[in-house]
Amino acid sequence: MAAQWIELVTGPWEDKRRWRRLKQRKKQLPAGYRTAMDGLERYFMYAGPIARGDVYLQMLEDLADLVERAAVDGTSVRSVVGEDPVEFAEAFIANYADGQWINKERVRLIETIDRSAKEG
Repeated sequence: MAAQWIELVTGPWEDKRRWRRLKQRKKQLPAGYRTAMDGLERYFMYAGPIARGDVYLQMLEDLADLVERAAVDGTSVRSVVGEDPVEFAEAFIANYADGQWINKERVRLIETIDRSAKEG
């Protein structure tokens, strides 16, 4: 019972384990790739606020997969993100739009307008 209450307040234990594994994966990256991942992570936090923790973790795990593969293949960070890192980041975030808080508000707005149309 106490464990369920703690999870309710702090979030699922599995998400915390995933977060720790992600941090360990990042530590294993070569310095330049790790720096790029840190920068992208920070940008994601501000530019694409994901309301669902599981979606945010999946996005970061997918980013780690991409960066790890680039490091193994010897592909430069610039080759991965292209000439405009912001464009890359925005496109990457768009793949996880279902977890963004604004989508919840979009649905709420649509439902409100639908309800108002029925009310007359």
